[in-house]
Amino acid sequence: MPKKTRLTEVERPMPQAARLSEDATGPRPAGTARSTLPLDGYTRWGELKHVIPASHETVRRRELAGRFPKRVKLGSARCVAWKNSEILKWLADPASYRAPVEG
Repeated sequence: MPKKTRLTEVERPMPQAARLSEDATGPRPAGTARSTLPLDGYTRWGELKHVIPASHETVRRRELAGRFPKRVKLGSARCVAWKNSEILKWLADPASYRAPVEG
């Protein structure tokens, strides 16, 4: 039986999000918000995790601190999503983003 070898970083195929795509503004990573998130509507975590450079737990902690958009319940407590317009604002300037105060 042949011995299994591990692929090095150079030999591994490039993930889909890291490949370049082109549009009117020129080349950019395919996983960027402009190419994956519409301006309005909501996005669930399964799609958002490919756009946000943070883990689910980091996002949760930033939400509690007001440093990331708040999730919205869609029907049940287990079905949540984030508003695309707020995610795009956060992606534009994550360091100074503050979630809108509900009230």
